[in-house]
Amino acid sequence: MIRPVLAVCLCALLSACASRPAAPNARLPAPAPSKDPAKPVGLSAQDLHIFFGAPAFIRKENGAEMWRYDSAGCRAFFFLHPQGDAQIVRLVETIPRGARTAADANCLAVLRARPPGS
Repeated sequence: MIRPVLAVCLCALLSACASRPAAPNARLPAPAPSKDPAKPVGLSAQDLHIFFGAPAFIRKENGAEMWRYDSAGCRAFFFLHPQGDAQIVRLVETIPRGARTAADANCLAVLRARPPGS
């Protein structure tokens, strides 16, 4: 007697699941780039200036820009490319290079910590 009741309940559950309309396959918007100076790829030129101050040198060529920052122990090169109306950091390299990447995190931390105008 229990088995027929169980079978009816299972059929009711399955039909309830099947009758629900499927959610549309909507694409979620891409997350906004984080404004984390430790991960500068994706920063705008304005944010780069806020986090690192004025660069020691800027080179402009064919719409792209290279900003160089100097400290006593290292140099950082930020390569910015146009995106809409803004310039966005696409690549960062330091001298000395990082252990596993082109940018050394310690160098970037030193450059962020220096007083403005130094």
